[in-house]
Amino acid sequence: MSLFARVTQTALLFFGTFLLGAAVHGQSLRPAFLLTGSLHRDSQDLSGQWTYSKDLYRTGLTDINGWVAKSRMQRFRDLDVAAEEAKAGATFYEFDMDRGPLMAIPGAWNAAKPALRYYDGLIWFQRKFKSRPLNGGRAFLRFEAVNYRAHVYLNGKPIGRHEGGFTPFVLEVTDALRAGDNRLSVGVDSTHDAQSIPTMVTDWDLYGGITRPVKLVYTPATFVDDATLALTKDGRIKGSVQLAGPQAANQTVTVAIGELATVKATADASGRAEIDLKAPPRLKRWSPDSPTLYDVRFSVAGDALRERMGFRTIAVKGSQILLNGEPVFLRGISLHEEEFGPNPARNMTEQASRALLSEIKHGLNGNYVRLSHYPHSETTVRLADEMGLLVWSEIPVYWTVDWENPAVLQKALAMQAETIYRDRNRSAVILWSVGNETPVSEARTRFHSALADNVRQLDPSRLISAALLVKRKKVGDDDVTVIDDPLLDKLDVLAVNTYAGWYGDDPLSALAGLKWQMPGDRPLILSEFGADALAGYCNDGMKKFTEEYQAQYYRQTLAMSEKMPTLVGLSPWILKDFQSPRREHPVFQNGWNRKGIMSETGVRKEAFGVLSDYYRQKAGAR
Repeated sequence: MSLFARVTQTALLFFGTFLLGAAVHGQSLRPAFLLTGSLHRDSQDLSGQWTYSKDLYRTGLTDINGWVAKSRMQRFRDLDVAAEEAKAGATFYEFDMDRGPLMAIPGAWNAAKPALRYYDGLIWFQRKFKSRPLNGGRAFLRFEAVNYRAHVYLNGKPIGRHEGGFTPFVLEVTDALRAGDNRLSVGVDSTHDAQSIPTMVTDWDLYGGITRPVKLVYTPATFVDDATLALTKDGRIKGSVQLAGPQAANQTVTVAIGELATVKATADASGRAEIDLKAPPRLKRWSPDSPTLYDVRFSVAGDALRERMGFRTIAVKGSQILLNGEPVFLRGISLHEEEFGPNPARNMTEQASRALLSEIKHGLNGNYVRLSHYPHSETTVRLADEMGLLVWSEIPVYWTVDWENPAVLQKALAMQAETIYRDRNRSAVILWSVGNETPVSEARTRFHSALADNVRQLDPSRLISAALLVKRKKVGDDDVTVIDDPLLDKLDVLAVNTYAGWYGDDPLSALAGLKWQMPGDRPLILSEFGADALAGYCNDGMKKFTEEYQAQYYRQTLAMSEKMPTLVGLSPWILKDFQSPRREHPVFQNGWNRKGIMSETGVRKEAFGVLSDYYRQKAGAR
């Protein structure tokens, strides 16, 4: 029995019927509603000033010993506290959401007030709004991301909960809306623990809050909930449309790809219609050099969904990645979700995302970005589609999680599914990563194998990778860096993080001569390498934290990479300095990881030019 078969068999036995249902029947992970393409739907943006109330001891949810919270503490109540206080009587309240302080949403609370910089716990938010008449239609709240757990109430009634800080969720509120004034209350708990994903220990800032937009989306009673199309290797465009509502069955669905083609299909009893047509002769394939997007319209009687979509193929052949059948070298860099500025709030507006991606595309001569270590905003991914940047997308299975806990695996599978369902219409996304720098163990490998199997079920059109650890061993008289990981059999593309020359005892002069041993039958990406530098710290010899050291580190590591015959891409660590409470050197760090080749405010360091010149040469050598 092969290693692949042994790992798969062990994983299925270990995780039992849950894993079997999730991995074999990926549709079971599909959220009740997706609202694909909600960007273009009739909606009401709830961004703006929300009131908030800190709740560090969680008294709005529970009292001592886990009892139900006392009514005077329940911040989600549909109540005018000031009016109640004006009445005579013994009742009193220890909250008032209407008169609470204000905070801009979306945005992390860590950046909103100095007192909240390191707040980690529960905060309640409230937004009042007027709804429009539904006239027989339906209404949904769509949260693009809440970090980390969300407790949602509308007009005092519980609507739903969600766990996971970087993926969207949709809650139907048709029956909970009132004509006129409504009160939306959201309890946001940023606390991470041993069973969360990620856990409480990371090397980035675990921002708390409603970090991405919230919209009230209006639909007809029966509507297009989801639609997807993709170009296949045999030159066809295939996909599906999922209708939701009482008249979903047997509907005629029309799909129009710009002015190139129109096709009709009939939905089955569950409201699902399969789409299959030959790619039009005039179809232009999406690529970083020509990121062609088409206006695609999916319509049924009474509803239509509009998307901007590109069409391309991605595959592996031997040690090459093929984009539209041609080898591609990924000239990229890693990126955390922080906007430029001294006090980032993880508020990724189009302007903020474009500023970051433009530095990669135009400043670095790049064609690729690793969106680490979690799903980035939909705004960022759509901009990558528009600008022509290939994307590595990752879920936050980072360093370590509770590998042997089936409930934790379920969370990871759900996050992965939510990400795939959100972004599978983005041509830019070519790689789904199932983890980063996780220490090898049998339980860990079973966990990652389940994630890889899940990707195969949900989206077999893209490639699977993971950022792996490497180790040194003696081969004869040589010290050799090896990729020795049982997860390899599950991956289409190998990827490793290496920091020789920064961590460890290797001098910079030795990097170019380091020896590597790697499988020869699959492509390899250096998913991370990097060294810290404080912007402006120069002319102090080749000391660590100087710009000169970082630049020389890049030169030597790039020289090392040239000797790797299966290397097809680079995503050094990282575009810009980012906040990390782990990094507290009082001169050089002060809460910032300084491995960026730009400062947090956008100042380019010397290494930026080194990498930009290297990528310019790589682009010219195609």
